[in-house]
Amino acid sequence: MELLNKKKTGKAERPIKVLQFGEGNFLRGFVDYMIDIANERGYFAGDIVLVKPIESGTLERLRNQECQYTVSLRGIADGKPAVQNRIVTSVTDAVASYEEYDRYSEYAKLDTLRFIVSNTTEAGIVYDKNDRLKMCPPASFPGKLSKFLYERYQYFDGAYDKGLVMLPVELIDDNGIHLKECVLKQADNWGLEEGFKRWLNEACVFTSTLVDRIITGYPAGEDRRLWEEWGYEDHNIVTGEPFALWVIESEKDISGELPLTKAGLPVIFTDNQKPYKQRKVRILNGAHTSFVLASFLAGNDYVLESMEDKMLYEFMYHCIYDEVIPTLTLPKEELKEFAQAVITRFRNPYVKHSLLSISLNSVSKWRARCMPSLLAYVENTGELPKRLTFSVAARMAFYSATERQDKVLIGKRDGEAYKIMDDAAVLDFFAANCKKETAEFVNLCLSNVAFWGQNLTEIDGLADQAAAYLEDVRTLGMRKAMQKNFGED
Repeated sequence: MELLNKKKTGKAERPIKVLQFGEGNFLRGFVDYMIDIANERGYFAGDIVLVKPIESGTLERLRNQECQYTVSLRGIADGKPAVQNRIVTSVTDAVASYEEYDRYSEYAKLDTLRFIVSNTTEAGIVYDKNDRLKMCPPASFPGKLSKFLYERYQYFDGAYDKGLVMLPVELIDDNGIHLKECVLKQADNWGLEEGFKRWLNEACVFTSTLVDRIITGYPAGEDRRLWEEWGYEDHNIVTGEPFALWVIESEKDISGELPLTKAGLPVIFTDNQKPYKQRKVRILNGAHTSFVLASFLAGNDYVLESMEDKMLYEFMYHCIYDEVIPTLTLPKEELKEFAQAVITRFRNPYVKHSLLSISLNSVSKWRARCMPSLLAYVENTGELPKRLTFSVAARMAFYSATERQDKVLIGKRDGEAYKIMDDAAVLDFFAANCKKETAEFVNLCLSNVAFWGQNLTEIDGLADQAAAYLEDVRTLGMRKAMQKNFGED
């Protein structure tokens, strides 16, 4: 069977406008996919070069296919399972920053280059004082970018129309702000001239972005069936869900240069991404965090299974619509539309999302994702949100274990062991206190400022209500406790 390549796709060669640090599944199934659609619809007319930013790994599979690959999006459309396949031709080259440094650095001199995309993991945007300008390349991503930008600045003699737009998608807050801070700090560390720093500030744009799409990666075990179906061999398939959102925040409006919205793509250009970040964290992540531990203890193992469980579905639904959405600032209809999209994603039959995988670090997750909604609800209404309050009790029930194994606690569900994974201090606390009388245990947990950043027992009625819920779980079991307290949802 013929291997997918540029001849087979009929790729049109376009000016290279994007240099992308990272060749992994997410960027190829998200950014490169969107640019491919914008190219097809006549709005962008630009190609992408992928950069392997680390020493390990290989570009062999991508190069064997001349950087052509298929994205298969699988989810729910009009209430039914649906699959959308696209051969992506927006990527024209891939280069290794270490093994091919000279070829990589030549792209700094490319007249048509305008955008830098990056996904170097959450730990990637970190200043490294040991990076040196003479290194080929510097070790850190900010170091690599600093040198790349400086070489471009020198080659074009500081021309302002040769500045670049940075589009980092690393999953940290204000990723563009932090990246710019690292680059400016590196410029100081290397003693670079003031003109370069002015060029960074005035000719370049560092955006902060929020991205959202579940990418499930290469379909191992299905690949040969797909090759037969498609009529070509592809070792670089990317699978994911249809839902996508890319929020791009910048002081300068770049939507004209990156007209993804005009191409009908789910991209929002804004000067303030925080409401969208809040919406995602509170509704999508908050919903997960509010129900997964209760669902697991009620006998479910996956998100889809939970959505097919009427009691858990209704718990999740009312938590989002009755307790979370009323605390948010975006227009209510927009929030409800997003919430419906979240529920559709939870029902995706192609995504097997384990509840235990979501349970990792659930104490800090609850603080970031659910606690703000609970506090805002109390402030707005003077009452406790009962499902978010129940999620506190469910957390204590899930973490109730004393058996240690390596760096985890071993909990029991109907006699079967499960792993509780969190920071050592969190596990130590629960191992030491979970056997105490319910009210004392709850008070100790809620008053632990290290967990929550404040003493939650100061919220009127919270400790008493959480203790009542936990006592129900201890005496009745999770499912019957939920039926008792939320049976009429």
